[in-house]
Amino acid sequence: MAAAGHVIVEHLAISAAISKAGSLAQQSAPSMWGARIANDLSDVKLAEALDDRASFRRFCGFSANEVTPERTAFVRFRRLLVAHQLDRSLFETVTIQLKAKAVTVKTGTLVDATIIASASEDDDDARWVKHKRKRAVHDFKAHVGADADTALVEEVSVTSANINDGKADPGALPDNPGEVFADSAYRGNHFCSAVLAKGGIPRIVATGMWGRDEAETLRKLHEWNQPIHRVRARVEKIFGTWKRCYRLRRMRWRGLAKAAVQVHLTAIAYNGLCAL
Repeated sequence: MAAAGHVIVEHLAISAAISKAGSLAQQSAPSMWGARIANDLSDVKLAEALDDRASFRRFCGFSANEVTPERTAFVRFRRLLVAHQLDRSLFETVTIQLKAKAVTVKTGTLVDATIIASASEDDDDARWVKHKRKRAVHDFKAHVGADADTALVEEVSVTSANINDGKADPGALPDNPGEVFADSAYRGNHFCSAVLAKGGIPRIVATGMWGRDEAETLRKLHEWNQPIHRVRARVEKIFGTWKRCYRLRRMRWRGLAKAAVQVHLTAIAYNGLCAL
């Protein structure tokens, strides 16, 4: 994880406006943000935990008598992450390190998306969406590409919630993805072409097939979909962990850039858990 810390420190060193507390926040950033996500803490609660709890101090690298950052340091740090788009750099660096430690050979990729409520209905970057038999919600959408065997999140893309899964920018699709397993929302030339362009093989859930014999056609449809469903279901563990364990049911801050920061940090915490 050392390189992950270097990514932040090297880039954020360009800001001379950071105070001593801000510098401390940079040095212990990966640990502090991991503790924050895992415990669902606000800026105020994280500052209080670092000041009051010995376990948090040890985990984040602070000695018993060392000054810990105040909440304003986290605000400034987050603004710098957004300004220099370092959340993606941090996520990519940590993911590369974790993938380098893996001993399995990549065979496939899981692709899916989940909606996450916006911090406020006044957030202009989020959009209203409505699904059948459900009330309309004001959300963002996190698009994910994960290893089919380990469920390690390899790519993340965040958009407003009204972006169709299969027509989103292929930013959540890793290079050389192998077989790509996705639900029926990803049917269509846009997604399939993106998979083929990256050297992958699309394995998309089908909603129907042509055939003269209904029973035979349904049998073929089941034979095609069943293996895809069995593999693709693993992606639900990712979203379940994000929302159940890391409380990523609602964004903490307004704006697409800050929403991306929160999702990237959550993905880092989740990948760290997968690597244990």
